[in-house]
Amino acid sequence: MTRTITLGNYVSVQGTFVRQLSDGRIEVQVGDKIFAGTPVTQTASVA
Repeated sequence: MTRTITLGNYVSVQGTFVRQLSDGRIEVQVGDKIFAGTPVTQTASVA
């Protein structure tokens, strides 16, 4: 499953879900790298 996380105010990463951490962050894998960040839960609505 593809998930999007934020790493700061201006950086987001989209990759394959790896696992959820105990502090609420999740890990995603992009290529051979794994990133941990806050999950993006809301999608934009089209009006």
